[in-house]
Amino acid sequence: MHIELRGASVYYEQHGAGKPDVLLLHGWGCETALWKPVYEHLSRRRRVTVIDFPGHGQSGRPPVPWGAEDFAAMTAELIEALSLAPCDIIAHSHGGRVALLLAAERPELVGKMVLTGAAGLRAEPTPAQRRRSRTYRRLRRWSDMLDALKILGPLPEHMRAALRRKYGSADYNALDEEMRKTFVKVVNFDIAPYLPRVQASTLLLWGSEDTETPLWMGRKMEAEIPDAGLAVLQGGTHFAYLEKCGEFLRIVDEYLFGGTA
Repeated sequence: MHIELRGASVYYEQHGAGKPDVLLLHGWGCETALWKPVYEHLSRRRRVTVIDFPGHGQSGRPPVPWGAEDFAAMTAELIEALSLAPCDIIAHSHGGRVALLLAAERPELVGKMVLTGAAGLRAEPTPAQRRRSRTYRRLRRWSDMLDALKILGPLPEHMRAALRRKYGSADYNALDEEMRKTFVKVVNFDIAPYLPRVQASTLLLWGSEDTETPLWMGRKMEAEIPDAGLAVLQGGTHFAYLEKCGEFLRIVDEYLFGGTA
């Protein structure tokens, strides 16, 4: 099914029945299908809504480049349009960033939260990363200067494309020019100031070997969110909720349902 929200066509599915509702929010570059073992399990006792964020899966693109605030506002509109509030939220990576912002800004829409590998905290760059960034900016300025001369044809754009391939992340390079603008706005958003404002009870489930959102981020969120607890899935990476799905679901069951069958 599709619903029009903030100028974007948003794909969603609903499974099962029971209150309170559960909303699943995926990570960047992912889609509803990656939640299948989770929603199949939870839909035995709850109505579960799973969506594709705009620019992902079967949803349309954002009408303009979106930041984290736009994704959160769209999610709030979806919760209201589908009469889900207050809903429990289970979110991964970018979805965790959106869930945290939503919980801080619209607490009446959110019940409990389960966040796994939640994104949104900005790491202090290492000296090597600073050098790499300076090199990229310098080379990019040269290519822009050459472009301004209008005598080298497509060469400056080829140079910029080569720089993006060399210095850009895999997620960034997988996108076209328009979605890159959204990606840059999203990853430059810092969730840290919002953490103390999150009123929802929050369970943080983290892979011990997560290199995308390292464990220190989970520990910082646990320290800053007023009602939060952290559980570590040993050996799990950024997709620990899939790699350790049985363990993940057992912990979620205990948290949401008190472990009852």
